[in-house]
Amino acid sequence: MTKSVRVLQLLLLSCFTSAPPAAAESGNHLVTAPHPPVVEIGTDFTATCMIINTAEVTADDLYWKRAQATVPKEQYTKINTTALNVTIHVSGERNEWLFCFCKNVSDNVILNQGKFMHGVLLQKGYRPRKPENISCIALQEETIISPIITCSWDAAGRQTKDVATNFKLIVKVINSIIVNVSTEGNSASVPLNTFPHCMELEIWVEAKNKLGTIQSERLRRDSGYFVKTDPPANIQIISEKSFPTSLLINWNLPIISLYVGLMYEIRFCQNGSHDWAYVPLVDTARNIQSFRLQNFRPDTVYVTQVRCKDHREDYGYWSEWTSNATERTPEDQPKGKPDLWRIVSESDVGERRVQFVCKDPVFANGRIIRFDMKVQEQKDKVKNTSWESFPVNRSDHSSSSTLKDVLLADQSALKVSVTAVNSVGSSAAASLFIPETAHELAPVRELRGGVHGGQMRLQWKPPNTAAVTEYVVQWVSGDGMDWQRENRSTTHTVIKGDLRKFVCYTVSVYPIYSGWTGQEATVQVFLEQSAPEEGPAVRLHRQPGRNEAELEWTEIPQSSRRGFITNYTIFYKSGGELHSVTVPSNTTSFTLRSLTGNTKYDTWIRASTAAGSAEGSRHSFTTLKYAPGEIELVVVGASLGFLFVVVMTMVICISKKETIKKNFWPQIPNPGESTIGYWSPDYPLKAETPKENCLSGISVLDVDMCDGKMVFDEDKTSLPLKKDKYLSEEHSSGIGGSSCMSSPRQSVSDSDEGGDPVDTTASTVQYSSVVASNGYKGQTPSSQAAIFSRSESTQPLLDCEENPDMLVQEGSRHQRRPADNDPAHFNQLLEMEQQEVLEPLDFCPLEEDSELTRTDEQSADWLPTAPASSYMPQLGGYKQQ
Repeated sequence: MTKSVRVLQLLLLSCFTSAPPAAAESGNHLVTAPHPPVVEIGTDFTATCMIINTAEVTADDLYWKRAQATVPKEQYTKINTTALNVTIHVSGERNEWLFCFCKNVSDNVILNQGKFMHGVLLQKGYRPRKPENISCIALQEETIISPIITCSWDAAGRQTKDVATNFKLIVKVINSIIVNVSTEGNSASVPLNTFPHCMELEIWVEAKNKLGTIQSERLRRDSGYFVKTDPPANIQIISEKSFPTSLLINWNLPIISLYVGLMYEIRFCQNGSHDWAYVPLVDTARNIQSFRLQNFRPDTVYVTQVRCKDHREDYGYWSEWTSNATERTPEDQPKGKPDLWRIVSESDVGERRVQFVCKDPVFANGRIIRFDMKVQEQKDKVKNTSWESFPVNRSDHSSSSTLKDVLLADQSALKVSVTAVNSVGSSAAASLFIPETAHELAPVRELRGGVHGGQMRLQWKPPNTAAVTEYVVQWVSGDGMDWQRENRSTTHTVIKGDLRKFVCYTVSVYPIYSGWTGQEATVQVFLEQSAPEEGPAVRLHRQPGRNEAELEWTEIPQSSRRGFITNYTIFYKSGGELHSVTVPSNTTSFTLRSLTGNTKYDTWIRASTAAGSAEGSRHSFTTLKYAPGEIELVVVGASLGFLFVVVMTMVICISKKETIKKNFWPQIPNPGESTIGYWSPDYPLKAETPKENCLSGISVLDVDMCDGKMVFDEDKTSLPLKKDKYLSEEHSSGIGGSSCMSSPRQSVSDSDEGGDPVDTTASTVQYSSVVASNGYKGQTPSSQAAIFSRSESTQPLLDCEENPDMLVQEGSRHQRRPADNDPAHFNQLLEMEQQEVLEPLDFCPLEEDSELTRTDEQSADWLPTAPASSYMPQLGGYKQQ
């Protein structure tokens, strides 16, 4: 208890003594303590709040706030009724305040809040850390070592802006000369009067800030340990013709050996390469000024560099490398064989065209000025053994030279030998055999090509034979060609040539059988693919149809494809409707179907690769309104139909000739062929048809219906003959006859006696009479003149008149008549004929407007004196029975 009270008293004393005088003088009732200049980040800090000059509040009324946040009560420690401690962990690099406040326990506290608060400013920082990795150097200045020693170190730990760390570099010489330099950085230079050669130096660094001071480890070394000289001067390389594989190099010392003894390091490489080769230090670890470099390749440019340092091990620093010194080694006779290859193609004469190309030997040992070549057929071991020279002209910077083209039959084989010649001598001969076409050896199997890591890689399986000695990998692009050789155990390789992106390479692998070339295996590869430079140009293959159009396009040139074409997409558009169809990459034509007739279409093609696509130019076309042949088909169909109708009409006309003739051209009996001459029963009917015209006596008589009696009175003498008219009625010539529907016509001989023209016209009937004044065909007329009369009536012809074929029957009937003139028999025949004649008249309609129509009673008034029963009524008049 006594100990606790003692601690409390000391704490209170420290608080009062550390309380700011301004706080007590200003009448504040709260005082905080302590107020350190800086607090270390990462540690705990304890502050105390004390109540002074008032008994109104106690420690229970106090609380702490840190950066506007109230500190939890768990971190409080109550010392007594007037003092309260708080412990916080210092974190973060930003400075902040720690305040002590009093609760509002009375009006006085509320009104005087400024007197019931007090705070501590927390300025944060890091304690300094020990500097590490101290290194110092003294450079050469002209011909001596500079007396200025420059040192650098690593400043460990962290710093804040308000609590910075200062460093002091201290250099101590054994004779107790101490020189120091202060700095805020991590390097400094210490100037000495002279450089202390062959003396020991002690060097260290001191770090200091508001939180403390610390020193680094001390570095004790001989002064030569810190020396760095200039590189050797005046480098010279000498090439000696008698030593084509070596170069001699000379230089001058950068500093006299009195100050520093030096050792040298030499490195070299071929020009353009960064693969340096180093001369072993044991060969140059002495004070020398020249050295011979050996085992170089002849006629090769080499780059050489030299540097130096203190000859003692682990002393001093290496100087910088000298600038590049270059020189070419002398030429020497070529080593190895030239790289001979051939290119085989078909010629215009059906033979193989073999072009031989050659590269310089790997170790040409100089510039190849020509190739000597010898071509020998395998069947001829003696002839054609002379050598032929081909000068080398590589103005195009090509790595190969074209030697000769040879035409070789399929049944022939060649052996070709080539040597390379430079200014010193010739190389060994390289040989290549070209076998017969039928005897070409087996190719490699399953050749595949691809790209991996930006390199073109090939993979294959060897042929099913163990006789392969090597492989030749050839790649062709456009007009460029190159090749490389691989050993017999290789089954995959990387093409080492200068390949370009977006270019298609045709890569072939040839197995070589002890100089004999095997068959090739080929694959196409792109180092990198991209979208084509241009699209295919589409056009119509022929004139479009009504519903289809055939498109064709040319393949994109190989140089513009920039990748493998995967497919073509054909677009065709009509109005606002767009259609597309995708076809394989090996297609160069396509037919668009289901098009609309008489419609304009725009079409274009998109070519796609794995990396993009490109569209070609557009082409427009218009489909036909009618399909090809459609108009011709309609015309031909109509023509055939018309021809069919015409033919059928002709066939019908021919087959129905009589019916048509009967309907359109009614048969008019020919009076010249009439049988009127056979009326009289006194004369037998002749079978032959009359040939001469018997109607020369025909006259026309106009009869007025009103004066019928007069007419018949005049003809009384002919009435007996009219009794026999039934015999010839059916043989009437039909003169003046017409159909039942014919209209009555006016007589051609009207009455001259001045009757009424209207009545005369209506009642006039034309009659025809046949007067047998002369004998007809040798007949003797009877005592009574035979007269035949017929009216111009609308009554149709009788059956016998319409059917001439009944004449024969009637003629035969007349022939069967008895020879004698039996009156009884004659009357019987007369009644039968009368009945036959009256039957067809019943079906003939009478024209109502004809005044010629008469009844029996009406006719009795104007008939001539004869029995009424001897006349039959008929339209337009009466016919004799």
